[in-house]
Amino acid sequence: MDAIQQHMLDTYRAARLSEPAPPPPGRHDRSVLRDLYRHWLTHPPTRHAPGPDGPSGPSGV
Repeated sequence: MDAIQQHMLDTYRAARLSEPAPPPPGRHDRSVLRDLYRHWLTHPPTRHAPGPDGPSGPSGV
């Protein structure tokens, strides 16, 4: 089931239960990506030092 089908099912259930309809899929994608980007700018990922087996793990793997 894709996101549109799930949204249609949730909307149908909400209507049957006299509840407000859920927001459409993808409605908040832009704001979520913007918040993630801002978080990444203020907290960039750190590089970890290679372990005792080197940067790619044990040589047998």
